[in-house]
Amino acid sequence: MSEYVGAIDQGTTSTRFMVFDHAGAEVGRHQLEHEQILPQAGWVEHDAAEVWARTQDVVRGGLEAAGITAADLAAVGITNQRETTVVWDRRTGEPYGNAIVWQDTRTDGIVKQLERDGHGDLIRQRTGLPPAAYFAGGKLKWILDNVDGVRADAEAGHALFGTMDTWVIWNLTGEHLTDVTNASRTMLMDLETLDWDDELLGLFGVPRQMLPEIRSSSEVYGNTRADGPFGAEVPVAGDLGDQHAALVGQACFDAGGLKNTYGTGNFLVLNTGTEIVRSQNGLITTVAYRLGDQPAAYALEGSIAVTGSAIQWLRDQLGIIDDAAESETLAASVDDTGGVAFVPAFSGLFAPYWRSDARGAIVGLSRFNTKAHLARAALEAICHQSADVVEAMVADAGLTLPELKVDGGVTLNSLCMQIQADVLGVPVVRPQVAETTALGAAYAAGLAVGVWSGTDELVENWAEGARWEPATDAEQRKTARAQWAKAVERTLDWVSE
Repeated sequence: MSEYVGAIDQGTTSTRFMVFDHAGAEVGRHQLEHEQILPQAGWVEHDAAEVWARTQDVVRGGLEAAGITAADLAAVGITNQRETTVVWDRRTGEPYGNAIVWQDTRTDGIVKQLERDGHGDLIRQRTGLPPAAYFAGGKLKWILDNVDGVRADAEAGHALFGTMDTWVIWNLTGEHLTDVTNASRTMLMDLETLDWDDELLGLFGVPRQMLPEIRSSSEVYGNTRADGPFGAEVPVAGDLGDQHAALVGQACFDAGGLKNTYGTGNFLVLNTGTEIVRSQNGLITTVAYRLGDQPAAYALEGSIAVTGSAIQWLRDQLGIIDDAAESETLAASVDDTGGVAFVPAFSGLFAPYWRSDARGAIVGLSRFNTKAHLARAALEAICHQSADVVEAMVADAGLTLPELKVDGGVTLNSLCMQIQADVLGVPVVRPQVAETTALGAAYAAGLAVGVWSGTDELVENWAEGARWEPATDAEQRKTARAQWAKAVERTLDWVSE
């Protein structure tokens, strides 16, 4: 059997295909961005057809970069931006409209009405999630209620729903399915039964026949079509939402394993083992992963909407940097933020606040400040938002944090990681393979077909790549955290119902 495993990582701003060997080392990759469609304030969309076209391109490019063909792959895993919702016609394969992205806030009224009608506690208890615009169930309801013909087609069995993993797998194999991690992000799945819940489907008005089958995160779902981008039949054998994939890629298989992924948003996930832990501090309870027929592992998660995308905003909307890497150089040109705090609550505040009425704010400005201070404030915002979630996790799980495992593109910014260590007061550690999201999807697929014998092999593969030690004292951290809390307060109550 080949020891190469491929991974399609369908993210919020781009899609990549990566190839890994048995040691978990990268063999090749190809990555392409897709358009961010912003029809009006608070709306964020993707063209699902464009995403599929990019997926095909990166698969071909990634195989070429690795110097292999599909015949050299033992399996392929899928990982994806979660909650982003697409509905398509099974007869034509065409979407009924653009996918609604997880950052989109148009469904805020839908979830608030569910709360006002007294259904909030049922949703929290059954799904582990608060009623929030973030999750896929409200987006699906909006499409059913607002896009002509979708509800009738759904009731007739023609319209199919999926998050982006489902969309990619359907195009690759013709199978309509998802895994437990992605299903747990819809507000429609029961955490205990790991199945769609009829009472919740009724609340959201969702016909059950349009939903994908829920499967484990690691099993053979089907083979790629020979006329697809691989040009041959390859087992598709892993499916994990991106943050769950990163947990697997970081080899956090024991209860207490914690990682923070820095991407478009930041996502801290704490493995709680087979126990469902209910948060008292603004976190969500979710499925961590389920490997084959083993019991599901659960997790506490803190989701932060805007972190890396704040750097993208500095580049694309403000034009003060030409590329993301320049943010580090610009921020390092000043010793501090000059009193500026930037809270990028563009889509409201997620964990641990869950305030959809919040909006972004830059405070503390004076004539002294420059774009360098704003760039540094953006990096500090990434780190303070992460610290907010870490503090909630410490309170919920009663843990002492010895260090923080990190991964994702922003971890290549050494200044940002040093700030993170300073804000938390603990070491920050990055593995040798920083792209753990794609690696986790590859691991799930490889486990299913026997490339790896079990999780012990994956733990052995993990190796430290970089470490940042805190360089500030407790008083400095306390002052910085207090200023951040004041800035967060300024963002609240900005949007009226």
